[in-house]
Amino acid sequence: MSSHDPERAARIATEVERFVRDVVIPFERDPRCGPHGPADSLVDELREKARAAGVLTPHILPGGHLTQRETAMVLKKTGLSLLGPLACNTAAPDEGNMFLLGKVGTPAQQEQFLKPLVEGRARSAFFMTEPAAEGGAGSDPAMMKTVAAPDGDDWVINGRKAFITGFEGAKIGIVMARTGSAENIAATMFLVALPNPAIRLDHILDTLDGSMPGGHAVVTIENLRVPASNILGKANEGFKYAQIRLAPARLSHCMRWQGAAVRAQEIATDYACRREAFGKKLIDHEGVGFQLADNLIELKQAELMIDWCADVLDSGAAGGNESSMAKVAVSDALFRVADRCVQVMGGAGVTRDLIVEQVFREIRSFRIYDGPTEVHKWSLAKAIKREYLKAHGA
Repeated sequence: MSSHDPERAARIATEVERFVRDVVIPFERDPRCGPHGPADSLVDELREKARAAGVLTPHILPGGHLTQRETAMVLKKTGLSLLGPLACNTAAPDEGNMFLLGKVGTPAQQEQFLKPLVEGRARSAFFMTEPAAEGGAGSDPAMMKTVAAPDGDDWVINGRKAFITGFEGAKIGIVMARTGSAENIAATMFLVALPNPAIRLDHILDTLDGSMPGGHAVVTIENLRVPASNILGKANEGFKYAQIRLAPARLSHCMRWQGAAVRAQEIATDYACRREAFGKKLIDHEGVGFQLADNLIELKQAELMIDWCADVLDSGAAGGNESSMAKVAVSDALFRVADRCVQVMGGAGVTRDLIVEQVFREIRSFRIYDGPTEVHKWSLAKAIKREYLKAHGA
């Protein structure tokens, strides 16, 4: 990780904001934006423009990854458009996969898998979640049914995965599979070049959100053969690596959606200050003005929560509980912000002529992925109990 330099990060954030507002936002109504996310042709075009503007993968510099606090400054600006993270190469799941590969990957793995991600020449997918109807892993990864078995110098993987964001069109995959014994549940992460005939697309799910290229896929993995050299980190350590990835990835989601909610507030404010009803501007009606005021308060609270959690991660702490608190607080707050923006704009707020309606849908989905609110609260309650028992010698 590079040394902390907030002035440098502020300069990068300013350049990113200018690029997103001037170049990316005009593409938001491009016909290549479909129900399962933007087409790769659009993503590639935007990344070429970002490369030319010097804002491609702005959170990773030659000296290393920006600090989490600096990353927050930059990713909030990429989020001002739903296409911004894709254009600037800060979107999920690539951003989290880059972080994990940078932390755990060998030099050879980083050359083969990380380099094309950082350069924006490839997209990736993270294969962990499994179909709920089949009793597979979701919020509880210990329920994982996909199995990897050693076979000479290789491992052979079989199973099913669901909600695999960005699978269609991805060139790099991180597949998480169950290893170890029945008595000692463990998991291992494997790096896979995509497409691979052993990973078959069953279908793309129709979901509430639609901002991520490749959509959310259900796939079948049948006799996928992976060399042992493609194990990410060590065998049987997959659950630990998942936590390394998830804490900062949760926070990165908060950063990007903070930017999107700020943009929705800007649009709703402009509407309320221009639109007249019952003899005065909407903003002058308390029922409208107070909603925008509440948004301003919650946007600031979310910003402070993000920065607090970023400081915890920058201190070297794992930040599991802190990232859970931030994810719950920020996702719930930003959903309320987006909901109020829709309400303030009335009929205009529910049309797809403006981006506010999509921001509302995307942030609603954010309350589910990377752990639903209830799972994080349950985890925090367990931590409260542990600390109580520890303090009272029980």
